[in-house]
Amino acid sequence: MVGKMPKPGELLHLRALEKGAPVAPPLVQASMFHLPGDPTGVPGYGRSENPTWEVVEEALAHLEAASVALFPSGMAAITAALVSCVEAGDRILVPSDGYYATRVLAERFLATLGVQVEMRPTVDFQNGGFDGFRVVFIETPSNPGLDVIDIEAVSGSAHEAGAKVIVDNTTMTAFGQSPLELGVDVVVASDTKAPSGHSDLLMGHVATNDDGILGRVREWRKFSGAIPGPSEAWLLHRGLQTLEVRFERMCQSAELLAARLAAHDGVRLVRYPGLEGDPSHDLAKRQMARFGFLIGLTLADGETAERFIDRCRMLQPATSFGGVHSSAERRIRWGDDVAEGFVRLSVGCEPVEELWSSIADALAESVTEN
Repeated sequence: MVGKMPKPGELLHLRALEKGAPVAPPLVQASMFHLPGDPTGVPGYGRSENPTWEVVEEALAHLEAASVALFPSGMAAITAALVSCVEAGDRILVPSDGYYATRVLAERFLATLGVQVEMRPTVDFQNGGFDGFRVVFIETPSNPGLDVIDIEAVSGSAHEAGAKVIVDNTTMTAFGQSPLELGVDVVVASDTKAPSGHSDLLMGHVATNDDGILGRVREWRKFSGAIPGPSEAWLLHRGLQTLEVRFERMCQSAELLAARLAAHDGVRLVRYPGLEGDPSHDLAKRQMARFGFLIGLTLADGETAERFIDRCRMLQPATSFGGVHSSAERRIRWGDDVAEGFVRLSVGCEPVEELWSSIADALAESVTEN
């Protein structure tokens, strides 16, 4: 006997478990459940519910201080949030310099369903106001440019105009900033990144205190079939248990590395909200608990940037970010509006002095050949 699955609320209060129950949540691999008689109040079918999802949702709900619906990727979560808040004829506003997949979703799919899509760059997002918009979607810090939006100010103005506000909080996690406390209606995030932390799964979530939105989000998940796999959910739960300590380490290392990179002769520009000279610094201090683990650095040109990434022995050349290993990539290859030599650097959990040594060596080699 392996013990009973924790009920909602028991995840965070392990003493509530029955004697002999597993501390780690069991992995429930089931599409069918024993269901005689009245099906109300128990798991019924694997597309509608799964006990392993629910344990993960409990953990995320604790971090977000809101109700949570789990999804098989960050984009599945973003899609669910948007389609649950708009209908044909509505106008939505999205950042022109945020995550490119959100723009593609809006322009290629939502627009064909009668949703009017408009875009603004992060630094000018509040210019023009929000009258006539049904949804205002923001991402802060922006990915990959790391510009910061005043979440509280945007939320207040958008609500006055009758709009719902959705924030992509992937780059910061709930340990870096709390958008719901600053007035937004919905938080979306890719748990593929720092929450899982090991680059071995795809997952995302929607968090909200609006019961109407939450109901539609869960309904969308059920009938669209955009459901998380129980194995991935189980792995995410394991990752969440170390998220706070990993995030703290990554942010501390990023703050140190950003300052050193900013002083390096071979680096033309560094964007990091924690730098005192960064355009986003003052706002970041007000609304962020930490400055994050992402650094944007601009080198002389694309060739120099590629050499730097390839020759840095402790950087994984890969897309995505937030893993325990540091990684880097030139975001222009995905069509982002950045310089040819722009590199998005995701700082991991390696010993920071060893990581800096490898970065400094790679910079020296790359700049010398230029």
